[in-house]
This record gives sequence, C-alpha cells and structure tokens, in this order.
Amino acid sequence: MREVADLRLTPATLIADIASARARFGEWSAVLVETTVLRRKAAAKVGDPADWLFTDEALQQATTQSVANHRARRLAGAVVHDATCSIGTELAALRHSAAALVGSDLDPVRLAMARHNVADVDLCRADALRPITGSAVVLLDPARRSRGRRRFDPRDYTPGLDALLDVYRGRDIAVKCAPGIDFDGLAQLGFAGEIEVTSTAGGVREACLWSSGLAAPGVTRRASMLDAGEEITDAEPDDCGVAPAGRWIVDPDGAVVRAGLVRHYAARHGLWQLDPDIAYLSGEQLPTGVRGFEVLEELAYSERRLRQALSRRDTGAVEILVRGVDVDPDVLRHRLRLRGSQMVSVVITRLGVGAASRTTAFICRPSR
Repeated sequence: MREVADLRLTPATLIADIASARARFGEWSAVLVETTVLRRKAAAKVGDPADWLFTDEALQQATTQSVANHRARRLAGAVVHDATCSIGTELAALRHSAAALVGSDLDPVRLAMARHNVADVDLCRADALRPITGSAVVLLDPARRSRGRRRFDPRDYTPGLDALLDVYRGRDIAVKCAPGIDFDGLAQLGFAGEIEVTSTAGGVREACLWSSGLAAPGVTRRASMLDAGEEITDAEPDDCGVAPAGRWIVDPDGAVVRAGLVRHYAARHGLWQLDPDIAYLSGEQLPTGVRGFEVLEELAYSERRLRQALSRRDTGAVEILVRGVDVDPDVLRHRLRLRGSQMVSVVITRLGVGAASRTTAFICRPSR
C-alpha cells in the first residue's frame, strides 16, 4: 500500500501506473490501486483516511465527517447502537462522545473493514431488522444506492424505511435519509418526530429523522447550517412580511429552504419575503457571514431588456440565480453574449400570482 500510494494515478498516468502496479504486485494490484484511489477520494469525508479500507459504494454512502461530528454532538452521553455501521464513519465520530457504543452490519466485507477502521469499537454481524439492543439509541443509515443507482422511494432503501420504523417503533432512533425525501410521505409511514436538514460546504447533505424522544419540545423541523454554525427550528417565530426589494437580496441556505423554514429564518434576521411563495428574502442589512446581493437595478424581465441593461453596465461575466421561472442560467448566459469587463449577479424570479404575476430581474453586486 505504501508503494502504490506513491503512484500519481491521475487520468494522464493511470494506464502506466496500473501496469507498474501489476508488474510488481500481480493479482493484488487491482485492490491496491482501488484502495489508494478511494483513500484519496475519502479525504473530504474522513479526517485522515490514510489507513482506512473502503468499497466504492460504501464511500459514496459514508457520512461527511463534519455531519457525523454534528450528529455525535447531539448524541453525546447516550448509549448508542449503530445498526448499519458499514465501514465505520459514524462510529469514528461517536466513539469519543457516546457513553457506550456498539456497531453492527449485515455485510461481512464492510464489517471486516469497520473492524480495521475503528478497531477500538465493539462490533458484531447482525441484521438491522432484528434488534440486538434493548435500550440504546439506534442509529440507522439504510442504503440509498444499488449498483451505483439512487433509490428515491424510502421503502426501497436497504433496509426499507417503512420496515425500520415498524421494527423500532417506540425506541429512540436517528435515521439518516436523502435530503430530498418527501416529508408528507414520512407522516404516511408513521414517523412522528423531528426532521433535521443539514448543510455544509455549500450544499445540503442529508435529512436526519430524530424520534420524538430525541427531539426538542415542539420541534418537528430543523435546519442546521454547519459552515455558519447556525440552527433554526419551526418552534421559532415566523412572522415576516412581504414587500418590494430593499438594499439586499438573500438566497437562504439550502437547508433552510429544504426544511421549509424560510419565514422563520427571515423573522430571526429582520428580513422579508419578495413573494410569499418564493424563497428569496430581502432586507436593509445582511445577516452576519451571509453572502447577499446588493440591488443595483430592477427591471421587468426579458432577454432583450436584460442584455441592454447589462451592456450599459459594461458587463462581461454574470452569475445568474433563478427561482419560480423556467429559465436555464447556462443557456441564458450564452444567449446574453456579454463582452464587457465587469462582473455582476442577476436574480430572476416570479413575483405575484395569477394575472398579476410578473417575472422580474434584479441586477446586483454580490457581497463577496
């Protein structure tokens, strides 16, 4: 492994590097090269993956380290059973904060890798649908991929979410799900608790289902923005108004939008909505640390009007944000044929409903 790790394994050198590994290590070369490549990919998910073992599918499903650490903080001091531990990324985050910890998985290969990756954690082979603990908080991460393809219906997870909720009904559980999961569908499956949507590194990473015993009183939805160190829940006020654009336009973090907490976020930061059904917010001041768009000009949207307005501003590069209208930013950017030297942001959105509906473009200066 140390010798193969010295190979570059870039697209330009891959064929030659594989040939070199094959000449030196024969039948072991394929697994040596694959493990080296996966360790390099794992850097964003595992703090120091230098000695870890992975399968490609297990790595794709593995929780990003910052998200796993966040969940471990919520479970600090608890007795935890990770019943779908896979290669051990959640266990690595939990082992220093849980009062007691055990991991299990049905896949013998992933379990063997977990024994190597988190050697200080007690592990056993078990089916998540056949509980082996009685009072521990159960952490579940059903597989949402099969042969590289995503599964969107939670009943098609492995194990199925409906089956997991039935088996652990009445227990304290935390279930990792895809961020796009249908919230209404969860209620139909019998879930009652908190849905936490988590974002980091500029993207929404997951939705985690927390059973009622693990949720804060009165909270059914939570947005956790790890980069900003901010959380917001539906137990907070949501009294924000609707008004024309002020100095700044704010595109809320994806976790806020996905969790349905746009109005709560606006109320917290003294912002208002441009439209009651659109997630864009506005205000005279930006929330601390939030990227915003300072309004320079507002116009009724058409490609011709927008092109002329951008030309007058000597625009050569444009960032395009769209909500509520059928506009493809990449196609529009090409059609604008900009030749200037300045850079601006353009926010295009629908305002109003029915006959009063109109598409509006805001030419803006980004805060950063």
